[in-house]
Amino acid sequence: MPNKYVVIMAGGKGERFWPQSRLKRPKQLLPIVGDKAMITQTVERLPADIPVENVFVITNTEQRDAVLEVCPQLRPERVIGEPEGRDTAAAVGLATLLVKREDPQAAFAMLPADAAIADASGFQAVLDAALTEAMRRSVIVTIGIKPTHPATGYGYIHRGGVTGQSMDRDVFEVQRFVEKPEPETAEKYLASGEYFWNAGMFIWSVATIDTALKTFTPDLYGALQAIDTDLSRGVALNKSLEQHYPSLKKISVDYAIIENAENVACLESAFDWDDVGEWTALERHFPADKQGNTIRGNAYCSDASNNIIYAGKDHTVALLGVDDLIVVQTPDATLICKKDCTQDIKKLVKRIGENRPELM
Repeated sequence: MPNKYVVIMAGGKGERFWPQSRLKRPKQLLPIVGDKAMITQTVERLPADIPVENVFVITNTEQRDAVLEVCPQLRPERVIGEPEGRDTAAAVGLATLLVKREDPQAAFAMLPADAAIADASGFQAVLDAALTEAMRRSVIVTIGIKPTHPATGYGYIHRGGVTGQSMDRDVFEVQRFVEKPEPETAEKYLASGEYFWNAGMFIWSVATIDTALKTFTPDLYGALQAIDTDLSRGVALNKSLEQHYPSLKKISVDYAIIENAENVACLESAFDWDDVGEWTALERHFPADKQGNTIRGNAYCSDASNNIIYAGKDHTVALLGVDDLIVVQTPDATLICKKDCTQDIKKLVKRIGENRPELM
C-alpha cells in the first residue's frame, strides 16, 4: 500500500486580518476562529493513519519558527521556509519534490492552513476517499464544498456526471472551474445544484502531479530537478532554495495546472467549511448580542448594532451610535472600517506599509 502524505500550505502576508495578523504572524498562526491557531486546528484534524512524520508544511522563512511554536508536534525538518513567495504552483512543485524523494509511489493532499472545519470526522472520511481515488488511477482530485448560499467571494467548480465511486462516495467529472461570480450568476449556480465552492484542496499521486508539472510548467519542473540534484549531492535544502526559488515563475497552481488538466475529478464535501477570508467571517462562528454585535474581547455597545469588534485582553472598546462597523484593536494599531469595505483592507495595509513598515 503506498504511503499517504499531507502538505499544508501556510504562506501569506497577514493583510486581510490586519492589524491582528502581521507578516510574521498571519491568520493561520492566530486563533481567529476557535481557541487554537488555525494551522494547529488543521494539523489536529488530519486522519490518524497519516503519521506526523508524513506531514509537511510549506511556509516562508519569516514564519517558520512561529509555525513550529504553535505546532510543536511537527518534525522541524518537515517545516520548509520558502525564501520568498512564488505562489501556489511553486509550492506544489516543491511539495511534489519532497514527497517524491520520500516515496515515488505515494499519494498526498495539498491543503490550505487556514480553513475552519468543525466536523473533523466528516473531513477525514472525504479525504480518505480522495486519497484512495488518487492512488487508484491517474487523476487530480479536488474536494468541492456544497454551497449553502450564493457566495460571490469563492471560486466555483462545475461538476459533470458521476464517473465512479471511492469508499461509497460518488466521484464526479469536473467540467470547468469558474472565477468568483457576480451575485446573479452565483444565484444561478446555487439553484442548478451543479456547482461546488472551490476550497483549494487537491489530492494526487506523486506520479500524476509530477507528470502535470512536467507537461504544463516545464520551466518550473526544470528548476525542481536542479534542486533535486543539489539535495542528492548533499546541498542543504535552504541553500538550494535560496539559489533557485527566486527565479521560479509566480503563478497559482489553478491557472498553471488545474484549469488546463483534463484528468480532474471531484468529491463532494460531507463537512462544514469556511475559508475565514475576512473579518466578517467572525459573524458565522460567534454568537451576536441582541443588537447583532459580534464581540471578541472587552467591548461595550450602546445604541450600536451589527458591528464586529475584536479587542485585546487589556483594552476596552466602546461603541456608541454606530452600525455596521468593524473595529479591531491591538497594542500598536487600530482598524475601523465599514463592514462592506473588507475587500479594500489589503489596499489600506499596502499604503500603511509604505509609510510604517514596522506595523506590517
